[in-house]
Amino acid sequence: MTIMPEQETSSVARMLRIFDVEPDGPDCFTGVSDGGSRQVVDGTQLLAQSLVATAKTVPEKVLRSAHAVFTRAVDPAVPVRFVVEVTHRGRSMAAAVVSVEQAGRRCATVSVLADVPAADVVRHYVPRPAVVGPAAALPADMAMTGRELRIVGVADVNDPDEVGPPELHAWLRYDPVPGRDDLAKALLAHFTGHLSVSTTLRAHSGIGTAQAHHSLSTAVLTVAVRFHEPVDWSGWLLYSHESIQVGAGMSCVRGLVHTEDGRLLASFTQEAMIRGLRIDDDAVPAAARL
Repeated sequence: MTIMPEQETSSVARMLRIFDVEPDGPDCFTGVSDGGSRQVVDGTQLLAQSLVATAKTVPEKVLRSAHAVFTRAVDPAVPVRFVVEVTHRGRSMAAAVVSVEQAGRRCATVSVLADVPAADVVRHYVPRPAVVGPAAALPADMAMTGRELRIVGVADVNDPDEVGPPELHAWLRYDPVPGRDDLAKALLAHFTGHLSVSTTLRAHSGIGTAQAHHSLSTAVLTVAVRFHEPVDWSGWLLYSHESIQVGAGMSCVRGLVHTEDGRLLASFTQEAMIRGLRIDDDAVPAAARL
């Protein structure tokens, strides 16, 4: 396995190499991570890697959906193991459960559905939200070479003073866009958790994701993503987020991923922890806190 140098710049090309986990025994794969400035791996990186591990285990099928539950923080400096258990492998459908492990402990579980696509009997999909296009959206700094991000109507998604409805629309453009179906779906899944907490907090004055890991404890705990065939695109994608509930320390967000010309590629839901920082969390370096 190739270990990537820590100082390498975060980029879409590098993330695609990280997603492309390598075989490490029967139905087992190993991968590395990019934590960026944090000492905790994004759960959606683990989801993306689990999708690729499943696709390599059942290559005759295509990925249709996945549900991930993240139970332990993952250290970006330590390799991660992905153990794929195929629970069903029929002519049309396949199902698998991926155990995400680090240092002998399970950190996440991802259930994946794959199938052989069939011809349409009927087809429809929800239209793209009627928001301004990427040219009129506001540039956002979420550092990753090869990923351009623009937010509709919000200058800084982290600012506690940016108050509005609990929804965010984000235009993204990736370079490169992978030609492999599993990597394309992994790339789509990777961003599904990035703005959900910001979407939720936007409706509440004086509180924002700038406070995360300082006075707020936040973490994505589950992501469910569904891919709506065919999944192919060039140019811009619109990730639409709507926070439908927050309370008792948890939030729930649902979202859609459309192409600029209006095709629906994917939909997702996400649950996150949003809680006050505990006193004993002060002993943990900020970069490693949830």
